[in-house]
Amino acid sequence: MIKLSSLNRHECIRYLGDAKVEMNSKMEKLLDICEQEVLKNADPKYLYKEVPANIEELFEGNDIKNHLQGCNKAVIMCATLGNRIDNLIRKTQLLDMAKAVVLDSFASVAIEQVCCSVDEMIAEKYTKKYLTFRFSPGYGDFPISLQKQFLNILDAPRKIGLCTNDNFLLTPTKSVTAVVGISDKEIEQRKRGCAVCSLKGSCRYRKAGSHCGF
Repeated sequence: MIKLSSLNRHECIRYLGDAKVEMNSKMEKLLDICEQEVLKNADPKYLYKEVPANIEELFEGNDIKNHLQGCNKAVIMCATLGNRIDNLIRKTQLLDMAKAVVLDSFASVAIEQVCCSVDEMIAEKYTKKYLTFRFSPGYGDFPISLQKQFLNILDAPRKIGLCTNDNFLLTPTKSVTAVVGISDKEIEQRKRGCAVCSLKGSCRYRKAGSHCGF
């Protein structure tokens, strides 16, 4: 079980900066309110499972193959904040769009913190192995459509209510699927960042003069 007691405000403000939101005393108060509402409504759930790293139909694309190079196993994972967060943001959008933007930013921070906690659990389970960082369907040429297969393998629709829509987007929306590579031998620590990202030409963060955090 993962319990969120606080959220990274610095990251939330970074997201808000990309949305051109200016910080002032009124916004600081709104941040306090929104953080507590997200913490109150978030219901973090997660699943993960070990699979072979050479499953062609599950790991399509050159980017994920490069990411898993040298790995004999992989862990596929998913995490979600649950439906209450989606409902909260949706209802707030009808009444106060500025507040809804802040709620959305804090929710993005929250699901990343949940994923980081899952990362730690996986690392603790494989203490004598070498692990890659998380890589999600939709990154580079790793097809987003594979999210549905990930969820089916994890039995996520039944176990935690995490599904995809017809466009393979996750529902609830504040959710993540990803894969972590596992190797018996030390592997090259590939860089995370704009210079090696396949999306650097179209990234909305780069266009705004920022970055995604990796």
